[in-house]
Amino acid sequence: MRLPVLAVLIAGSLATPLSAETRLRVMSFNIWGGGQNEGKGIEETLAAIRAAGADVVGLQETRLESDPCTAESCPATGPSVAGAIAEALGWHVYDQTAENDALWANAVISRHPIGAASPNDLGVALDVEGREVWLFNIHLDDEPYGPYQVMGIEYGPAPFVTTGEDAADWAARTRGPALDLLEADMAAVAGGAAAVLVTGDFNEPSPLDWTEATTAAGHHPFPVAWPTVGRLIGQGFVDAYRMVHADPVDRPAYTWTPSYDEAATDDHPDRIDFVLARGAGLAVTDAAIVGEDGPRSDIKVTPWPSDHRAVVAEVSF
Repeated sequence: MRLPVLAVLIAGSLATPLSAETRLRVMSFNIWGGGQNEGKGIEETLAAIRAAGADVVGLQETRLESDPCTAESCPATGPSVAGAIAEALGWHVYDQTAENDALWANAVISRHPIGAASPNDLGVALDVEGREVWLFNIHLDDEPYGPYQVMGIEYGPAPFVTTGEDAADWAARTRGPALDLLEADMAAVAGGAAAVLVTGDFNEPSPLDWTEATTAAGHHPFPVAWPTVGRLIGQGFVDAYRMVHADPVDRPAYTWTPSYDEAATDDHPDRIDFVLARGAGLAVTDAAIVGEDGPRSDIKVTPWPSDHRAVVAEVSF
């Protein structure tokens, strides 16, 4: 049964007076070079952000892929388009320039002022109506890519797997070091925040999607307790989209990829882009997939500029 949106609470209660409530609309958007991959400008990317009604956006792939780009090696190249996007919106910007396991051409843009960055460059402080909010924005390794390992789709040297346990083990080994960095950054800076948010292209599904029910419905071959989102849920975060749209059979919410026919045998549709949230008295009041004009998009934008759909969630605290 789908829970009523306004009844979804992460922690605490709704005892906070309405006058003290802060609302923030958070977007995670892999912008695929911001149009550069198809020789375009940033206009279509801007249209998507405006359509989502976002207040703050964690951007991934603000730079181009290298040429050649392989599963094992694909460094970012060229300048980031994050500054130009922020300038066009009249927003603040922070380019995440550190090189580590949790970043690949990332940036945060925000209508609210951006303050200090975390030690590993994964997050920034936001001044949201005088309240401290930390947004951590990550982009995790895509090789080995678990759904391809499960589906027998060639991508890099990792072996195929035939059990949920093996798929989860490979995923934990691949993205565990990045989660270690994220946890260290959150522990170092975010203890006093009114809200802590994580956006990103995780290159891994949610354990809330690969379930017995979705297996029976034919969405996925077997259940997998995918560890990255699961690890954050274990630390008190919620998967914002699933808090509002709880049934993954009814709303699979695929963000990967509008570029392929879902029936194609050389890919597999999945939800790998996330907004996660944690905070005392924080509620998720809305969540939507932003994408092309098609059945998988809640907010439709034409033309659509990326090979990922985006996700936007509204939180109050």
